Amino acid sequence: MKKFLLLFLGLGLFAVSCSDKDDEPSEIVTIELNSEVNDFVWKAMNYWYYWQPEQANLADDRFSTTDEFYSFLNGFSEPEDLYEAVQSSLDRFSFMYDNYDNLINALGGTLTTTGIEYTLRRLPSDSGNGVLGVVRYVWANSDAAAKGIKRGDIFYAVNGTELYADTDSEGYITNSNLDLLSASTFTLNFGSIENELFSPNDVTIEVNSLEITENPILIAKTLDVNSTKIGYIMYNGFTRDNEEIIDDAFSQIKSEGATELVIDLRYNPGGSTAVANRMAGRITGQFAGQPFIEYIYNSKRNGNFGSTDPFESTYNDIPLTSLGLTKVYIITTDNTASASELLINNLKPYITVVQVGETTVGKNEFSIPLVDNTQQTSDGYPPYAYYGATVSLDGINPNHKYALQPICGTYANADGFNDFADGLVPDIAIIETLDNLGELGDPEEPLLAKAIEDITGVTSKSLKKVVPESLKTEVIGSSLSLRKNNKMVLIRDFN
Repeated sequence: MKKFLLLFLGLGLFAVSCSDKDDEPSEIVTIELNSEVNDFVWKAMNYWYYWQPEQANLADDRFSTTDEFYSFLNGFSEPEDLYEAVQSSLDRFSFMYDNYDNLINALGGTLTTTGIEYTLRRLPSDSGNGVLGVVRYVWANSDAAAKGIKRGDIFYAVNGTELYADTDSEGYITNSNLDLLSASTFTLNFGSIENELFSPNDVTIEVNSLEITENPILIAKTLDVNSTKIGYIMYNGFTRDNEEIIDDAFSQIKSEGATELVIDLRYNPGGSTAVANRMAGRITGQFAGQPFIEYIYNSKRNGNFGSTDPFESTYNDIPLTSLGLTKVYIITTDNTASASELLINNLKPYITVVQVGETTVGKNEFSIPLVDNTQQTSDGYPPYAYYGATVSLDGINPNHKYALQPICGTYANADGFNDFADGLVPDIAIIETLDNLGELGDPEEPLLAKAIEDITGVTSKSLKKVVPESLKTEVIGSSLSLRKNNKMVLIRDFN
């Protein structure tokens, strides 16, 4: 783990400054604090939040006395309400957990899930508010996998109740019954597309949620197309503690003689910046030690925390398996976010990156997991931040388990570029449609086929197929976007 060599900074609160001088009278506090969680939320956000200097309710001089501070905190009966009250209108991605164990598990790719990853689309040839769920892929070892649910399956109802969602002019869901999909056990009602129309069938499958750790490498293989060996890796999450799995995938395609590489990030919502750094090092390898990512905090913290991480070439002193490429193809959709976007943006100053698919989410900001621990660690880590299992949780407040995931800064590549809040636009545009999903990893799958076409000049049969406009249906969400506290996470990770 890298050392976070920072000077310990004071919390910048009136309570700290008031105790600095022994010759000043002690402050008399008459108001009792109702919630330790609220105290944590405010102080942690005051310390770390990217927009703290512009937020009046987070100002260092917002309160002149402890009574005034406690009175403000006591005005929020739920910590979630306080969290929202101190956030910036520019903030799209911050969120809160009520149990940091769940957050820590999620950072490692462990979730309680049925195993179904799906997209939510409008029905073809229907102007109403009905919704279809289209299965993208299924987690291995999940209940859905055991029951034979597969990519391309379409469901329209849960427990016999048809799904619906109302959206506003910008496509945001304003009212729906999609919470039916969040139950621990439910029955899906399926149907199919025929003659450009959807119709229910008699298939129903009950699915149950299990605690599963996802293998982030869904597929790793080498394709031989027109005498060109193309490595293909479908990678679904920049989660911690999977370095050996990732390295094995690169070792495999290297041993198979791949000279071209397609990284499929179409369903990857992101994760750790450190993992993204090492992924970049495996794709290349010739830029070790050169600047890869610049972290930019707010004006209050950047002088102490702002830094630039170089390309990494090892993990735990073991060299990464690197391909030494000068060009890579990356597949994206509107669920490709954060660390996935970082990989694309931050490789561009060094090699040619050909983006295939759809425009990405546009998350050019990073967050840090925060827990209620005001102690500075022996390694010099500042308060509240959680840096992974290698940093002890000793000193954490035992009275609650809330954790925050606020935006703490933005990041740039070696050219200083980070202006892609509207998403990264593909070089080769192509979308997934209802009747042409194909099989992931198959050269005929349209998005992969488009990358192969650019590499080899060979056009697949699937790309010659004319897709009816009625089947290019509106996407209104996905299992990723509906997942509780997902918000397309990008974690600044120091190990």
